Amino acid sequence: MADAARTTLHQDTPEPTPVPLIDTSREYVDTRAEIDAAVRRVFDSGRFILGPDCGELEKEIAAYSHARHGIANASGSDALLLALMALEIGPGDEVICPSYTFFATASAVTRLGATPVFADIEPEHFCLDPTKIEAHITSATRAIIPVHLYGQCAQMPAICAIAARHGLSVIEDSCQAIGAEYDGRRTGALGDMAAFSFYPTKNLGGCGDGGMLVTNREDLARRLRILHVHGMARRYYHEVIGINSRLDSIQAAVLRVKLKYLDAWTEQRRANATRYAEMFSAWGLDDVFVLPSEARGRRHVWNQYVVRVRDGQRDTLRTYLTERKIGTEIYYPVPLHEQECFAELDCDPAMLVESERAARETLALPIFPGLRLDEQETVVRTIGAFFGKSAPPKGQPMGAPKFLRTGASRDVDARR
Repeated sequence: MADAARTTLHQDTPEPTPVPLIDTSREYVDTRAEIDAAVRRVFDSGRFILGPDCGELEKEIAAYSHARHGIANASGSDALLLALMALEIGPGDEVICPSYTFFATASAVTRLGATPVFADIEPEHFCLDPTKIEAHITSATRAIIPVHLYGQCAQMPAICAIAARHGLSVIEDSCQAIGAEYDGRRTGALGDMAAFSFYPTKNLGGCGDGGMLVTNREDLARRLRILHVHGMARRYYHEVIGINSRLDSIQAAVLRVKLKYLDAWTEQRRANATRYAEMFSAWGLDDVFVLPSEARGRRHVWNQYVVRVRDGQRDTLRTYLTERKIGTEIYYPVPLHEQECFAELDCDPAMLVESERAARETLALPIFPGLRLDEQETVVRTIGAFFGKSAPPKGQPMGAPKFLRTGASRDVDARR
């Protein structure tokens, strides 16, 4: 849109009400009394590390994830590290993972002396592209880490089939995706192990750091239980060299309260995503940028609502929204293969085209549970103003676009 048009559009419209990218305090409104009581219970017990609430949370998260075992730890980053340690991955080994993801996915690999090998993502849902994996498999490859980015499962049947053909392990990075499903199966039961994060902004967030590993494999569960407490099966008897990655009892107590609300909060996120699609369609904005969608047969839990802004306008739009006090974020502005610390890997950019494009085009908008209708309207109206779109006629029905109702794929390439 021309600058002149942008400055003259809606001149008389009052300044929008601020809309945060996320407001975790709204969850506390629902849970205040229960959380306060749970925290008091921990203080009364005096058991602040791996107390009874930790063991109960392990059982509850495992059951929620359709897994048999849960192992609590200090963070999602540690969960990924411990998963690799349980597989005895180390120097000389390679682990395939996406480049378009949070740093911890790859840093866990390098901390053990192994090498992350970056494969490209599929453009529609931002997850590891199964068709790009086998080109990176060598005799040194030990595992694949698919990331269920933004709350939607990667193509796990295809990824697991590739892993089975080559004798590789699969670690699900589910840090953004607790409760996500592929054909009715929960993340946590799709690979050999799954790592969860309870960072406060996650769908199930604590009041500090926390993480969890779940698995259906008895051998891995036993090894993980030893590794996260300095390699001890019995106190002061060390079978292996582990790390100190224990969950605080206060975090576990808080998370147990919030877990009861997780499905309701997830449905709020899903409703917000549907409402965005309706509004953006009504404003004609679905032709300006690419909206995220839920793939057929999957349950998207919408940790983030990430749009693609075309024609190099992403950063300008973000500045415009920031000036009007609307929260946004760029996940992730620099793909991992372009990070300075991974320069020595000498990755081929031609094999990571979609990762680089996503880093240039993606923008996250508010979608947290508790986000009000008027706040979503403010977001959409302000974006409409930026692109010079007219408001839809009053009373016009805003049915969800066909692709969102049916789960059919969109032709992303046609909208570049």
